[in-house]
Amino acid sequence: MTRIDAKFAELKAQGKSAFVSYIMAGDPDYDTSLELVKGLPAAGVDIIELGIPFTDPMADGPTIQLAGQRALAVGMTLKKTLQLAKEFRETNDITPIVLMGYYNPIYNHGVEAFLKDAVAAGIDGLIVVDLPPEEDAELCIPAAAAGISFIRLATPTTDAKRLPKVLQNTSGFIYYVAINGITGSGSADVTKVGIEVARIKQSTELPVCIGFGINTPQAAQDMAAVADGAVVGSAIVSKIGNGESPAQVLEFVKTLSDGAHRA
Repeated sequence: MTRIDAKFAELKAQGKSAFVSYIMAGDPDYDTSLELVKGLPAAGVDIIELGIPFTDPMADGPTIQLAGQRALAVGMTLKKTLQLAKEFRETNDITPIVLMGYYNPIYNHGVEAFLKDAVAAGIDGLIVVDLPPEEDAELCIPAAAAGISFIRLATPTTDAKRLPKVLQNTSGFIYYVAINGITGSGSADVTKVGIEVARIKQSTELPVCIGFGINTPQAAQDMAAVADGAVVGSAIVSKIGNGESPAQVLEFVKTLSDGAHRA
């Protein structure tokens, strides 16, 4: 059983949905980012999504784009992102870490070397938004063989014909994108999302977590009530971008996790 599987099993036994938080590795700098990541579990975060800085994040809105630029400006790389995860693992061997990003940095690192380094750093899952199921041989299948879950995105446009393809090699959980568009844009409609999540769950036993368009504790609660978890990224990253201290950011994260856990 992976850390991700164990976390969902633990939460299910407690009658809770998961709270998943995203931050960009190296934003606004390495040390502050590490402090934030280390503080997330105590703030109620069940699974950490750690963004890999990239120059062309096509699925992300301005908030995440700017976070990536800040991280790149201080010299953050994929190698340093893995080092950050490894330092986190020195004091926490329980909380799952999912790397989220784009294929280019992984490809440049070399898939075999990347997976070896990711396992050594304690990475549990990958979300690589620009690798569709047709390219599973590139990374998804090798990752599974290395014991790393490959988490796939489903969207409002993933119809009944496409869904089986999306699910075929997915593991860990399904990330349901609640809105059409980029991260940080708009708000999700819980009624519509609930219908879509129920449809997806008819085809898989994997947990389904909802992301995009969740920016308040109430929204986290509403979305977690119709799924197995809620994911918040841009609302947290915007606090970092505004120069709030790690303590202030983590205090905000705690309000979001409390919302999700009330569901």
